[in-house]
Amino acid sequence: MAADTPLSDRLNDDDYPAYTMGRAAEMLGTTPAFLRAIGDARLITPLRSEGGHRRYSRYQLRIAARARELVDRGTPIEAACRIVILEDQLEEAQRINAEYRRAANEPSGGPGPGPGPGAGAAPS
Repeated sequence: MAADTPLSDRLNDDDYPAYTMGRAAEMLGTTPAFLRAIGDARLITPLRSEGGHRRYSRYQLRIAARARELVDRGTPIEAACRIVILEDQLEEAQRINAEYRRAANEPSGGPGPGPGPGAGAAPS
């Protein structure tokens, strides 16, 4: 997101990379090494600041928190990351499916089908 974006928009954007690695680890009650490990497992890919430091969004912190819950219950980190990825994909598929269902159940607001074959300009 560009620096000229209003502050209120950035504060409300779940994808805005607002948190440093140290702050993210503190918020999650974990270590920077955990965040690096889930990054290595490709669960999340933090954006980088101009100085090359990792920056995390609120959405990424929620994903990381779910992985931490699984790891805390004894799930290996690679398996926890795969589970979270699959859960996220399932949630997205269900959201898209619900949109399709809503669209299919809405009455068509426009006119009926267009002209059939052969319609159009009169022959010259």
